[in-house]
Amino acid sequence: MIRTVASTASTNADLLAQAQSGAPEGLWLRAESQTCGRGRAGRSWQSPPGNLYTSTIVRLCPGDPDAATLALTASVALEEVASAYAGPGKLKLKWPNDLMAGRAKLAGILLERVGDAVVIGFGVNIAHHPADLERQTSSLAALGGAAPDPGDFLVDLADAFARWLGRWRGEGLAPVRERWLGRAHAVGTALVSGGTEGLFEGLDPTGALLLRRADGRIETIRAGDVFLT
Repeated sequence: MIRTVASTASTNADLLAQAQSGAPEGLWLRAESQTCGRGRAGRSWQSPPGNLYTSTIVRLCPGDPDAATLALTASVALEEVASAYAGPGKLKLKWPNDLMAGRAKLAGILLERVGDAVVIGFGVNIAHHPADLERQTSSLAALGGAAPDPGDFLVDLADAFARWLGRWRGEGLAPVRERWLGRAHAVGTALVSGGTEGLFEGLDPTGALLLRRADGRIETIRAGDVFLT
C-alpha cells in the first residue's frame, strides 16, 4: 500500500510512530515535500518538491538475516530502479547504502528501528539536487536520463524492494551481497572511514566493509561513514 501526502516533517518519523501503533509491513508513505527530512547521523535532508521522499516498514521475523543487512537489500533495489532511468553504468553503490553518480551522491537510505519494525527511508534526487553542500550531489535530471514522476518511481521501487526482500528472507544475504558487489565501485577504490584511509576489498559474508590499510592489514568496518578519497 502506498500513501502520498503533500507535506510532512519526515516520512521516517511518521512511519516510526505508525509502526509502534501496529502498521503492517509493506506500507509505504511518500511526501511530495518534507520540512524536517533527515539522513544518517542526524544530518538534514533538503526536501523540495520534485524528488522522492518515502519510507516503508519491514517487520522482522524469526529466522530473518541480521536486520542491519536490510541496508544492502534496500540499496540493490534502489540501484536497480534508478539505473533503469539513468542508463547502464552511470550509477554505483557505496557502502553501506549510498547511490553515487561518479563522486556525487544521488540518493541515500536511512534505517531506524522500533521493536520488531525497521523503517527504511529513501531520498532520491530526481528532478534536482542541492548545490550548497560540502559533498557533491547529482540527480537523474542532471545525468541527462529520464526524470520520472516521483510517484511512478516509487511504484517501481516498491516492486523491486518486495522482490529483494523476498530473496533476503528466502535465500539469505548471499544473493543480495553478490548483487551489491556487482553494482559497487571497483575493488581497489580508495576510501576513508573514520579517519582511516585504505582500499576497498569488498564485503565480508555478513555485509561488513573490508578496507585494506597501507600496511596490508584488512580492517572490518561495521558502522560509520565512508567516503571516496
